[in-house]
Amino acid sequence: MTALQQIILHKKDALAENIAEPLCRLAEQCATVWDEPDRLDQVLLEHIGGISNCEFLYAWDLDGREISSLVQAGKADPGWRGRDLSTRPYLKNNLPFKGIMLSSVYHSQFNDRECVTALQAVREGGNLRGFIAADFSLDKLVSDKRLDKKQRWQQFKGDPAVRGTLFMQQRIPSRLDENIDSVHETIHALMTEHGIFHCKIHYSSGRCSFWLFDDPYSYRIHGVEEIIDPDIALAYPLHAYPERAKVSPAQIREVLDEFKELRFADETIYLRSASVNIMNGLLGLTFSCDGSHYMPVEEFLEKNLGFWIGELAADRQAHSGA
Repeated sequence: MTALQQIILHKKDALAENIAEPLCRLAEQCATVWDEPDRLDQVLLEHIGGISNCEFLYAWDLDGREISSLVQAGKADPGWRGRDLSTRPYLKNNLPFKGIMLSSVYHSQFNDRECVTALQAVREGGNLRGFIAADFSLDKLVSDKRLDKKQRWQQFKGDPAVRGTLFMQQRIPSRLDENIDSVHETIHALMTEHGIFHCKIHYSSGRCSFWLFDDPYSYRIHGVEEIIDPDIALAYPLHAYPERAKVSPAQIREVLDEFKELRFADETIYLRSASVNIMNGLLGLTFSCDGSHYMPVEEFLEKNLGFWIGELAADRQAHSGA
């Protein structure tokens, strides 16, 4: 399970645990007045305050037809009675024949906000009568757990159209290739002394993109001629190296050296672009086959060129056999 899947599951589990008991009690009360819309509305009105952070409550039958009003705290809108809910996003999944089920995130037609719906089965005498739906806006979910900051190596296959024509191409030396040592030296200086925390190097097209601590919402793009100009340092004021950085200045230099090796490792499968972020400790690699890798800097530095040559050779063999 990925970190993203874990956080989604955690949030849904926390919500389900928080609302399971009050929704179960509500379903029992609703079952006794299921065929009486006015009394059903009254039960929903009496219980909505006991379901933490619930914005809307409503009931619908087995045909997906709303049989209650749309209930909010303190008021009920009967104009929603009889509406066909069979096309609602939460009905694309298997419905709960007992207990509750949580929907995926979708845009509510009630308030046009992202929300999650909890469905509670309503049973009477062993028979399923319908469902109670409780809507929760995303900003009201009970868990504040966020994505784990610990990152892992991830690999993504590229565009099949690029991969399919891989052996019809070869690396053409770029202007950046011709000045790679100078470019790398400038990047190292800017990242260690001038407040750049994220850099992406486009080797094939000859440009670099920089993100600054003092202006993180914008990025600067420079061609090779600007990067190799020593006066570029005047455009980026001195900035102390951040104590919170997960990558040391020495590691930045090692990373750039490895980037150079990967750029010239093979004339067919070669490094096309790369990035490094000293704050989250991640770097990215995109090769000529359009395949990409994202991994922690420390893990990248543990692997020598032989590892990547083996990876590239395996990729070459896979394409040859395709």
